[in-house]
This record gives sequence, C-alpha cells and structure tokens, in this order.
Amino acid sequence: MLRFSSKLMTSTSFVARQSVRPSIVSASRWYTTAIPVPGTEGNVDPKIAAIVDQIEGLTLLQTSELVSQLKTRLNIQDIAMPMSMPAGGAAAPAAAAEEEKPAEKTEFNVKIDKVDAASKAKVIREVKNLAGLNLVDAKKFVESVPKVLKENLSKEEAEKLKKALEAIGATVILE
Repeated sequence: MLRFSSKLMTSTSFVARQSVRPSIVSASRWYTTAIPVPGTEGNVDPKIAAIVDQIEGLTLLQTSELVSQLKTRLNIQDIAMPMSMPAGGAAAPAAAAEEEKPAEKTEFNVKIDKVDAASKAKVIREVKNLAGLNLVDAKKFVESVPKVLKENLSKEEAEKLKKALEAIGATVILE
C-alpha cells in the first residue's frame, strides 16, 4: 500500500492530478442537456415580444380586465374544463345520471328533540348508560335538548336507539 504525503508528492503527480480534473468537467458537459424554454429563442416576432412586455407590467386587476375585454371583443365563451372520462366511454353519462339520484343514507345521528317532564329521570338514566356519562353530565345533557346523542350510527342501531328512547318518553329525530 502506498501512501502519499505532501513531501513525497512530486511535481509530475501534481500535474497528473490536475489533468484528470478537466476531463471530468468536460465529461459532465456532455451529459447535461438544456431544456429549451418557449419564447426565449431569437425567432420571436418583435410585435409579440412588445405585447408580452406590456402585459408583464400589468397588475392582477388590470390583467383580469384585459382577459374579460379580450373575451368580449373576440367573442370567446367561458367553458368548463372537461373532466377525464372513465374507460366506459358512452356508458359514463348514464352512470352519472344514476349517481345524481339521492343516495340512501347509511349513517345517522340520533338527536333528542324533547323530553317529557314526567319521564325526565328515566331519560337521564338512559342517556347516562348510552353515552357513558356520569349522572351530572347526563342531567345537563337532557336539560339542554335538542342535542345530538350519538353520531354516525347504522340505520338499524339508530332505529333501535330511537325506539328505546321514545318508549321512556323522549322525542327523537334521526338525522
């Protein structure tokens, strides 16, 4: 194994090291490619270049006014950007019409609307058990109705909860 120290380095090895560097730099020049930017070439019409320079100096409000003026003078209509079509092609409009029908709700919120004064204690006990609240919080909850008791329940669970609460004297709404 050879070791080089600063004392042992000769002038020829130093020159050899420097001669290697330019070849690396020149090799990197061959591998880089410049991406041409449109409009930066010398073949741009001077009239168009002058217009672009003038537009560049406009504020945002002036630019929007310019666009609206060009649309009216050149009779350009506003069109919505087309969305990508699914692979179905002609079947897509029919599928879109079916999707526009109101979808059946799958998640429900159980909201207590009213509580009878006579059955208030029963409703407080039931809310305490259902919501996992302590007695004080359950009482505050029942006294502050209309309020949502449970959220994002399936239809069966929501109907079951509604029947149980209505049986003890609460008025329940499914949302």
